[in-house]
Amino acid sequence: MAPRIIVVGAGLSGLSAAHTIYLAGGNVLLLDKNNFMGGNSTKATSGINGALTRTQVDAKIADSVKQFYDDTLKSARDKARPDLIKVLTYKSAAAVEWLQDVFNLDLTLVSRLGGHSHPRTHRGHDAKFPGMAITYALMQRFEELAEAEPERVMLIKKAKVVRVNKDGNVCNGVTYTFNGEENTVEGPVILATGGYAADFTETSLLKKHRPDTFNLSTTNGAHATGDGHKMLMTIGANGIDMDKVQVHPTGLVDPKDPDSKWKFLAAEALRGEGGLLLNGKGHRFVDELEHRDFVSGKMWEEKENGLWPIRLVLNSKASNVLDFHTRHYSGRKLMKKMSGQDLAKEIGCSPDELQKTFVEYNDVYDGKTKDKFNKKYFHNGHFDISDTFHVAVMEPVLHFTMGGIEINDQAQCLNGEGKPFDGLFVCGELAGGVHGAN
Repeated sequence: MAPRIIVVGAGLSGLSAAHTIYLAGGNVLLLDKNNFMGGNSTKATSGINGALTRTQVDAKIADSVKQFYDDTLKSARDKARPDLIKVLTYKSAAAVEWLQDVFNLDLTLVSRLGGHSHPRTHRGHDAKFPGMAITYALMQRFEELAEAEPERVMLIKKAKVVRVNKDGNVCNGVTYTFNGEENTVEGPVILATGGYAADFTETSLLKKHRPDTFNLSTTNGAHATGDGHKMLMTIGANGIDMDKVQVHPTGLVDPKDPDSKWKFLAAEALRGEGGLLLNGKGHRFVDELEHRDFVSGKMWEEKENGLWPIRLVLNSKASNVLDFHTRHYSGRKLMKKMSGQDLAKEIGCSPDELQKTFVEYNDVYDGKTKDKFNKKYFHNGHFDISDTFHVAVMEPVLHFTMGGIEINDQAQCLNGEGKPFDGLFVCGELAGGVHGAN
């Protein structure tokens, strides 16, 4: 059998690596511990960022790669790694266009989300969430290849990698369990095992590095337990920024099971398209498009002041733009459609009080007054109590882990001396340092 490159983890970064190997003429073995591919990538609800893509150019958006780099550098704050951010941003258009060209994906809609100075988050016109649309395309193609060219492309699900094997500084394969038996395969290794935002295990990385988040719910699948981090640190790789755990402000609270450890995420797009966050008195309390950690912090302040629950409120115009989202969440009983009068009743404030919040917001929207929360970007028009609304209860949830394994700008895993291991690469959420402190 020809030598293979081993990829561990079948989310979007692992699948992208596997397809890249195949397209470059290499042979690949893809292992995943689940009985399904896609990891958390299929849940991504907003899109993929790119600067100077064909979509942006066609839409005459005056973005630049440097501007994307600067925005990302700024959001990474004191933990920024310019070398990694450069790869992320300067190769972003190529990444988006690779998905369009190789997998025939539609990524021709673009919107501006938190932290970005221009619209650069790409999605398609189809009704699916973009993470699902993108990841499914790569999954389906990979399964087709595994069937058509088994000598070049292999996929094993329910294969839990337990050890990365090395000889000195050379990585020479992995050991995995399958049906209760241990198997060892040889070859260079790419680990794409995801993050640790559902690591509620005995050896929890959350408990070790961010005990304050351990009791929050998570948006992650139960598989995100930091396996790759633990295996790599065992052989001398470096964990960096491990306390940088992103708490997402808008987890949807299920009224039937408010204390569940597993929460569905309300897409960033809901706020991007003009959704308002209202506290327990029906008042706004934050610029809805601020960075996630900032909005979460403001929500905790409201909680301390006894002003929970927090509701996300979409007017009918935003609801129409986000028709797929609102139907999806409503179908899961996480969002309700209601009149302005019913909304006031549900909040427990008077209709006049709610209308006052709306009128204040409309004045800011029209440029008559400045927003006291410094909101700069507005979408989808006025709010009025006579309208109909889509409404959901929100709370901050564990989302993405920025911390991970130290790499260089070639995605090589670094050892204790800061030198790369030979034949060992790390990508996706497992890679640390890419997002710094954001």
